[in-house]
Amino acid sequence: MAKILVVDDDRGIREMVALALRTAGHVVALAGDVAAAGEALARDPADLVVCDIYMPGGTGLDLLAELQRRPSPPRLILITARGTVETAALASRFGAFDYLAKPFDVKVLLERVAAALSPPAAPGPAREPGPETMIVGSHPAIVEVYKAIVRVARLHVPVLILGETGTGKELVARALHRFGTEPSSPFVPVNSGAIPDTLLESELFGHRKGAFTDAHRDRRGALAQAAGGTVFLDEIGDVSAAFQVKLLRFLQDGVVRPLGADAGEHVDVRVLAATHRDLAALVAAGGFRQDLYFRLAAYEIRLPPLRERLADLPALVAHFQGRAERELGIAPTPAATAQTLAALAEYAWPGNVRELEQVVRRVLIDARSLADAAAVRQALATSGAAPRTAPGPVAPATAGAPLASLEEAERRHLVSVLSATGGNKSAAARILGIERKTLTRKLRRLGVEVDLD
Repeated sequence: MAKILVVDDDRGIREMVALALRTAGHVVALAGDVAAAGEALARDPADLVVCDIYMPGGTGLDLLAELQRRPSPPRLILITARGTVETAALASRFGAFDYLAKPFDVKVLLERVAAALSPPAAPGPAREPGPETMIVGSHPAIVEVYKAIVRVARLHVPVLILGETGTGKELVARALHRFGTEPSSPFVPVNSGAIPDTLLESELFGHRKGAFTDAHRDRRGALAQAAGGTVFLDEIGDVSAAFQVKLLRFLQDGVVRPLGADAGEHVDVRVLAATHRDLAALVAAGGFRQDLYFRLAAYEIRLPPLRERLADLPALVAHFQGRAERELGIAPTPAATAQTLAALAEYAWPGNVRELEQVVRRVLIDARSLADAAAVRQALATSGAAPRTAPGPVAPATAGAPLASLEEAERRHLVSVLSATGGNKSAAARILGIERKTLTRKLRRLGVEVDLD
């Protein structure tokens, strides 16, 4: 049993969290803001604090910084409905134990509370708040991305960033560089998929004058330009087998040898790579070298598509609206309404966040108002976005055929998908649009046994 202080200006959230913690056997105190939390802790120290970030009169980060000045500060779990990668980084650097997005699963909260009640680590130093956010959203899936960035940013290991086109893979790469050990060092992006294979080697490794017909002078490649910093290889899944060999050799020995040079030089650079392709499937099909995949994927960060985090639409639209107004030099315009947000939520967004930004920009150019639902729908039609749900006619049941229960229909569908993937749960989960662990729970509940994986 532990003493836990719950701090949130939303009474409903306070009482919901308190009920869960008391049911788990803990003693719980409540506070509605940072000042009340300070007074409560002065009267009766707590073993753990669960605190909202954004509240009137002070933030959870303010409380965290104040607690860290105490001799034996309690651990603190931050919760928020408006998360950013900068907030996640600050929370980590200030010494927060964890960072959860609202709405959260009470079971997950209780698991993190149990983990936090272990002996505390030494407190970290307080830092000043960072600049405007790079990545927008508070959906639990994107918050996990923030936490992954913070975990690996300061480690000098290659990172493979996976996600559909337009999900923000380069933003993640830039965040990894920005929160790394050398944020002022060079960051050099290379779009591997847009450069012909004949030029890609020169682009990455450089060349000497006369190395080929148009080589009129020496040129330093991206790896040498990024020395001491980061090179970002976008769309790495599109490079040829021949270039894969050259890249693998560099990752093994760190030596850059420009085209036409007699000798190479050692370059210390962090390699980040990204692709919209399923590299594991490409490896299995023989389209990508397995050893290169393992070199690039020392750590993986997977970005969710926009259709899986539509709860972030209001924040994303407001962010892109502000950016477009500044870049276009127009006066502040009316904000999106519930109707326009509902219209945006009806679409599948194959181009993801990048497509959303372009739609917002187009509406502002055409109508000067995101409150105009007709203009939003016209911009969506112009972009060619497909409806998120496009149900076709329902086929009538075969005469005399027995109708299955919902549970049996689900079981049959899971078995069908697993059969199509040869029993590979990861591939089946991707087809079904769910996480692998969710699929595993469903299979266990429905009594489906899978021998292959």
